[in-house]
Amino acid sequence: MVMDQARERLKKMALKYLQKAGIVLRADEIEQMEIVDFGLNEVESSGLEVVVYVNNDRYCAKELVLLPKQTCPQHRHPSVDGKPGKQETFRCRWGEVYLYVPGEPTAHPKAAAPPKHAEFYTVWHEIILRPGEQYTLLPDTYHWFQGGPEGAIVSEFSSTSTDENDYYIDPKIRRLPD
Repeated sequence: MVMDQARERLKKMALKYLQKAGIVLRADEIEQMEIVDFGLNEVESSGLEVVVYVNNDRYCAKELVLLPKQTCPQHRHPSVDGKPGKQETFRCRWGEVYLYVPGEPTAHPKAAAPPKHAEFYTVWHEIILRPGEQYTLLPDTYHWFQGGPEGAIVSEFSSTSTDENDYYIDPKIRRLPD
């Protein structure tokens, strides 16, 4: 778990990025911002900052903040209790994000997997999203993404989010704290 001092520092950085993107948050949204370290304690390389606007039994909307070269590890959203996994659309609001999905591997990808965990990154078809561009991921699709050299803000619109059910290839990853 990210220590309180580091958490506050990362939250302040995320707020600066959100301001650059012109995204205004309420005080309660700032307070509830999640600093995700995936249980690896390497949040600046494997992590992200998340603001959840709404997540109910029908839909979800979030802001994902990525610092420069910060990576959300490879994962998928499997079916749960007979319901399809999460379908999500990523829309880049600011910066540049490198999204990797199944398909023909990109010869010279812009991103690099975090070295300590590189063996757990298996999809290398690169999609570069810049402000105003978006991409929809179907349920149960392996994907991972990384902030560009200046970082990125990505709005996520999806079906219900059940982060506790996400499947990560890296067995060390814990999406939610134990």
